[in-house]
Amino acid sequence: MSRSSHRTRRRFVVRRSSIHGRGVFALTRILKGTRLIEYKGERMSADEADERYGEQHEGSPHTMLFAVNDGIVIDATRWGSSARWVNHSCAPNCETIEEEGRIFIETIRNVRPGEELTYDYNLVLEERHTPALKRAHACYCGARRCRGTLLGSKR
Repeated sequence: MSRSSHRTRRRFVVRRSSIHGRGVFALTRILKGTRLIEYKGERMSADEADERYGEQHEGSPHTMLFAVNDGIVIDATRWGSSARWVNHSCAPNCETIEEEGRIFIETIRNVRPGEELTYDYNLVLEERHTPALKRAHACYCGARRCRGTLLGSKR
């Protein structure tokens, strides 16, 4: 068997994004319902994440932390996968799936080659979602019906 037959074709690549910093882009057509990648990184308690990053990220919406549940957080800045570069969109083509304490990114519609992979972060903070807080977590996805913020509804 040749070496090339052992290779799997890459479906996406990380590169500069017009939405924010880096992004993940499809290299091939990806069908709806495809599991793309696991959101990986150092696992820690929510209290550990607050202790480590609380002051550092005070007033900054840019983190690579993913809350799996009330007790576990994945810190993708440490041993993270390419999933950490998937940007937010108010009109996403992917969603996150929690399965046995692990987070996966899957497509929710067919994705064209060259298209940026996105999911709705739908951030919900404990404090009131004031206009200032919404501006601090501004969205730049460019979707026709962009809600203007990464924050989701508390309802």
